[in-house]
Amino acid sequence: MILVTVGTQDKSFKRLINEIDNLVNKKIIKDEVIMQTGYTDYDGNIKHFAFTSQDELDELVKKCDILITHAGVGSIFKGLEYDKKVIAVPRLKKYHEHVNNHQLDISSNFKEAGYIMVVNDISDLGKAIKDIKKFNPRKLEIDNQELIDTVEEFIDKI
Repeated sequence: MILVTVGTQDKSFKRLINEIDNLVNKKIIKDEVIMQTGYTDYDGNIKHFAFTSQDELDELVKKCDILITHAGVGSIFKGLEYDKKVIAVPRLKKYHEHVNNHQLDISSNFKEAGYIMVVNDISDLGKAIKDIKKFNPRKLEIDNQELIDTVEEFIDKI
């Protein structure tokens, strides 16, 4: 199962939701898909919900094989906590998906450390979904000081 999450940002993330719908309709994605759509309007046929409790979301993350998420630190950490293969799609200011492009930096740091795959150009998402099946992500270790330092360094820059 593929779980798609857009977080709780009060802006639409239509770019991601529409591409998932497109990939399912073209049968590029054959897995079951469940989407957390947040403030994004969606009237397609994929199982979806706007928001749910943290406990319910945790259960979906535990059950999924692949987590496709916006590049929020909490969402990425949640996928890594449960040893999931994570594809991050950063929300971008130019599409009015966020107030700035900090998610580019967040996702880049996680990618460079070997934890996740990143899709900056939404047209690359189908390829990333195929490629992630062969991707062996670095495992999150609770004591991983390098990752903690990277996140703290990034937060200090903001």
